[in-house]
Amino acid sequence: MITTLGGRVIHPVCGLPGGVSRGLTEENREEFRQTAKDAVAFGQFSLQLFEDVVLKNQGYVDLIVGDVYKHETYYMGLVDKNNKVNLYDGDIRVVTPAGKEFVKFQAADYTKHIAEHVETWSYVKFPYLKAVGWKGFVDGPESGIYRVAPLARLNASDGMATPLAQAEYEKLFATLGRPAHNTLAYHWARLVELQYAAERMVELLEDDEIMSDNIRTIPTETPTEGVGVVEAPRGTLYHHYKTDERGVITQANLLVATVSNAPAICMSVERAARHLIKNGEVSEGLLNMVEMAFRAYDPCFACATHTVPGEMPLVVEVRNADGSLGEMPLVVEVRNADGSLAERLSQFVDG
Repeated sequence: MITTLGGRVIHPVCGLPGGVSRGLTEENREEFRQTAKDAVAFGQFSLQLFEDVVLKNQGYVDLIVGDVYKHETYYMGLVDKNNKVNLYDGDIRVVTPAGKEFVKFQAADYTKHIAEHVETWSYVKFPYLKAVGWKGFVDGPESGIYRVAPLARLNASDGMATPLAQAEYEKLFATLGRPAHNTLAYHWARLVELQYAAERMVELLEDDEIMSDNIRTIPTETPTEGVGVVEAPRGTLYHHYKTDERGVITQANLLVATVSNAPAICMSVERAARHLIKNGEVSEGLLNMVEMAFRAYDPCFACATHTVPGEMPLVVEVRNADGSLGEMPLVVEVRNADGSLAERLSQFVDG
């Protein structure tokens, strides 16, 4: 569907200032309608598979609801006027670790509610709720850390806007409690959203307005500043731009989902490691279980760091188990965007 209408996957090329370059034909609509109905069936199949393979296995359930993969944080997501999950329009809603509404705001006001903390050891910033403040990498109601993405969207809402997804939404919270603080349940929430997205596609394609030829509004003035928000698969995504009198961008801030989840990702990795590593023994299977703690967030650190290839300063320290600086032969290669070698350093690291 994206390729047909947008020109290619995954980044469509049909976007223009004020709209898109082409709309649907009746032939597209009929083809898409069948694809959407197939997606609804696939969503149901996927959720049934999850039920049979995961929820009917007590060992898996114990892992999901246990303490290894759990954090009590605030949650953020886009909702419609009825506080139902919406991926493209509405207000940003934040709920407390107890599930109560904390604040609701429009995208343009995000800087009034979100600040970004900086640590010297990371290129990723660490957002937090201004009204609560930065208290470090800790969870609970006194910490300003919040989470985004599928589970956060469900926690921040009062339900789904389509019937099949709503039934699955209710099953999730009946099993996990509300709000659900279980990091591994991000995968379950993804399936619920898959069902919603498929149902919503059918609704949109059944609406005759989708065939309107009003697909672009030509801009009539030079922009000065704009903020846009969308619920990307990874979570709430903010784009903020300022331009000069020529319309050329002079300032930009992208608050991507992985950045918003970065504090929780750090906490999740540490919590899993502390619970799972015993007597200094680290097997590959154990590392996989630690990795599960951050894979649930579907992180993209390339997005989160905003670094330009070949221009990132690099400092490598090799430390012993007691924290002291160690010594080992080290080869560092810095490569350009095309993969060619930009610089190669070979030396002994001794502090």
